[in-house]
Amino acid sequence: MNIYFESLGCDKNLVDTEKMMTLLAEKGHKLTDDPVSAKCAVVNTCCFINDAKTESIEAILGISEYKQCSGLEYLVVVGCLASRYPDEIIKEIPEVDAVVAGSRLSKLCEVLDRLEKGEKSIVLSGDPETDEALPVKRGVSTPVHYTYIKIAEGCDRRCTYCIIPYVKGKYTSFDFDGILEEARRLEERGISELIVIAQETTRYGIDKYGRKRLPELLRRLCELPFIKWIRVMYCYPEEIDDDLLDVFRTEKKLCHYIDMPIQHSSDNVLKRMGRSMTRGKLCEILGKLRDAVPDISVRTTFLVGFPGETQEDFDDLCEFVKEQKFNNLGVFRYSREENTPAFGFKDQVKESVKKERYRELMTLARSISKAEKAKIPGNVLDVIVDGFDSRKRMFVGRSYMDAPEIDSCVYFDSNVETLMSGTIVKVRIKEADDYDLFGTMTE
Repeated sequence: MNIYFESLGCDKNLVDTEKMMTLLAEKGHKLTDDPVSAKCAVVNTCCFINDAKTESIEAILGISEYKQCSGLEYLVVVGCLASRYPDEIIKEIPEVDAVVAGSRLSKLCEVLDRLEKGEKSIVLSGDPETDEALPVKRGVSTPVHYTYIKIAEGCDRRCTYCIIPYVKGKYTSFDFDGILEEARRLEERGISELIVIAQETTRYGIDKYGRKRLPELLRRLCELPFIKWIRVMYCYPEEIDDDLLDVFRTEKKLCHYIDMPIQHSSDNVLKRMGRSMTRGKLCEILGKLRDAVPDISVRTTFLVGFPGETQEDFDDLCEFVKEQKFNNLGVFRYSREENTPAFGFKDQVKESVKKERYRELMTLARSISKAEKAKIPGNVLDVIVDGFDSRKRMFVGRSYMDAPEIDSCVYFDSNVETLMSGTIVKVRIKEADDYDLFGTMTE
């Protein structure tokens, strides 16, 4: 049957979607990017925060409308929201024909067979502790020159605000050789940039092999002859050690870029969040990282409006951001999630205060980005080509400092009429705005 996929949420979800698509295609199903021509639609959902839940529900309802005006017969909801609320989805949204928890995605083909045989309201819930892995083989739905490789599932951190461990289960590293096999398959497809992801990449191997193996894995990935850039995401600060720093120093293919989810700087808030860091320790780790890799580009995220966050705590966070001058910074408002410890905390912060703090921190981040970007014009950067921007009439790409979709871009002119995506070119930067850079490709 013709199947349409919609993938929501993080890049880890996207990898799962790509594997499901490949699994179904190998069973003879056909994939389509048009829901009108589909017999079945599969929505891979997210439920990390309230906004993500709302987006997932709206997507489900939006797809359900095609059952009234096209040949769509089956609507299947999978992933995180399906893991968290399987019975509620099937009860409250009658247009949904099946719900498949994230730990049961490998059973999707069987679910479709059951639907074809006339079964209705199928619920395949599951325990994340008994996750049934999807196959290594997968297609790629990202642009042809970059993709993500997931090296672990779940999380052991139990931060008081986070639902992920309850949905995804304990931290589970994937097989080392299996990851390398998947990377080789991706390389054969012409991928130039490989982005290493997990809920936490820095603990890779500790559960399966009794030691952290991310440095070893990165070195092996850097040996792949046709991969040009390796980028690593979601590195918890407390796990950044000398072995990892040595890989950054010595492996030329490894981008000097690190995504480090810090969440806050106030010791008071960090303790209530269940984080093991302190402000002093964070400063020490960031200092050590920048000493070892002076041109490192650091991305991070912060959470404002956490229960008990005082004005003094927020002021501390703003000062921390001013001191550290992060290259890229994301801000989230605390989302009160049931079944997490923080849901029952006293001193919940008013939504109006959360919004104001969000705006203030984003404004500060923008001003810092503008000041830092203003230092770059005059320099020549290696830029990976992402495509051509028809509105700006310029090629667009990224330097090592920026991950796709979430960070800044480099726009540039060129005497060459055609540049293939994934090509790495040298660009002399001439101008900068608050976030993006503009320049000309050099010979």
